[in-house]
Formats: sequence, structure tokens, C-alpha cells
Amino acid sequence: MIEKNHVLEILKQAVIAIKGENIILLRELSNKTIHSASIYQDADSIALAVNIYALGKLVESERFRYYKYWPIFVKKTLNSLARAHDFLLRGKMQSFRKEIINLRKNVNMFGHLREYIKDVFLRASINKASRIYEHGISRAETSQLLGISQWEMASYSSVPAITDIDLSVTK
Repeated sequence: MIEKNHVLEILKQAVIAIKGENIILLRELSNKTIHSASIYQDADSIALAVNIYALGKLVESERFRYYKYWPIFVKKTLNSLARAHDFLLRGKMQSFRKEIINLRKNVNMFGHLREYIKDVFLRASINKASRIYEHGISRAETSQLLGISQWEMASYSSVPAITDIDLSVTK
């Protein structure tokens, strides 16, 4: 963990964003973390960025808000983020990493929606992989950092990003 203060702030802001259902802030936090993680190739920051992005996608989807376990999921997620913050603050890296993993494990309470949510996390990993790749990290290193195959990453990153489109061209 290279940027401890940055990650502590990201965790605090993520709690605020989830409580306020602020999808835009969650996306911004994820992007800031990916930018930093790309520079330092920090696996902890990458895992956090993927989780925050996926949580933003879940908060964005209104279908989950009406599911009976949604309030419990939100509470567990907020607790995991708070504990991760506390562990990082105290320098307990193993416990911090376990809490980041717990963010993904919280989806187990969703029963039949579990596979859909796991797909959200996979797509989040692939999305963030493409962003790291755009920062100049090789496809092989990026896929290894995120624990996804190069094939999955290539299928996503072959689509041009919005930043690849020349906006000055008119018809």
C-alpha cells in the first residue's frame, strides 16, 4: 500500500457516497483510485477501485433497492468500508485486505441475484483493467493485477473509449 492517506480518504468518501446514493461520486472515487494504482501498480488500490466501481453500479440499479436484503447489504458494506478504514489507519494490512474481500462476499445474501451481482464485479474488473491499460500498463500485467484473463480484458478494451473519439470531427 503506497498511498495510505489517499486510500483512507477514498474509503471515507465511499461511505458518504453510498449513504447518499451518490453514483457520480462513487465513479469519481473509483477513477481516482485507478489513476493512482496505475502509477504505483498497487494491487490493494486496484481491488478497492474495482469494488467501489461495482458498488456504484449496484447503487445505480434500482432493482436492488426493493430487494428485501438491500438494507442489510448496505449496512454490511458500510461496516466493511469503515473497518477497512480503521485497519488501514492502524497499519493492519492483512485485516484491511480481508475487509476489501468481504465487500465482494456481501453479495452472497442475494440468493438468485448473486450470479448477476458477481457479473457486475467481473465487468467492473474488466472495465478498470481497460482504464489501467490506457495508463500504459501492459495488458499482461494489468490482467494479472486484477485476476482476469487477457482474453476478457482484450474483449472489453478493444472497444474504443470515449477519450479515443475525436470530437472535433463533424459530418
